[in-house]
Amino acid sequence: MLALLAVGILVAAMSETSEAAKTTLDIVEIMAILPHRYPFLLIDRVIEMERKQRIVAIKNVTMNEPHFVGHFPDYPIMPGVLMVEAIAQTGGALLLTEIPDRDEKLMVFTGIENAKFKRPVVPGDQLRIEVTVLNWRTRAVKMQGMITVDGKTVCEAVVTCMVVPRVRKATAAVETAE
Repeated sequence: MLALLAVGILVAAMSETSEAAKTTLDIVEIMAILPHRYPFLLIDRVIEMERKQRIVAIKNVTMNEPHFVGHFPDYPIMPGVLMVEAIAQTGGALLLTEIPDRDEKLMVFTGIENAKFKRPVVPGDQLRIEVTVLNWRTRAVKMQGMITVDGKTVCEAVVTCMVVPRVRKATAAVETAE
């Protein structure tokens, strides 16, 4: 009986430890953290995460994405600005896990530095987005991001972001005013 109790305590302790040290996120968990939705949610999975230090996400690039309709019809290339946004969203998935009231907050860009685009990204590519924290403050973070495809760098940038209150429209007040 005592051995069974000890095993139960050990299993419970291991469960709490693994939950606290979660290092991956699936799409449902990402959507619970980030406010972005299709067509602007640009990460599909988090495969590595070190609290307040580093995160690695995956983005599968498909021809079904709306920007390929016009960028460019005969030669689809993922816009560089969307790659920088993917870096920011990946960093946001790390940053916002530390914010207890994240449903009431937004993470917004405050700066982009040293953005470089080295190779085109096309449908069928899988982006590996690695973001390392350079400086973390209570409401702001500076992060170095690098995106690779098949081990080759396609984009890199330093982004700074800030957590701000999410302003919600008072729907009832708007309806009453009309």
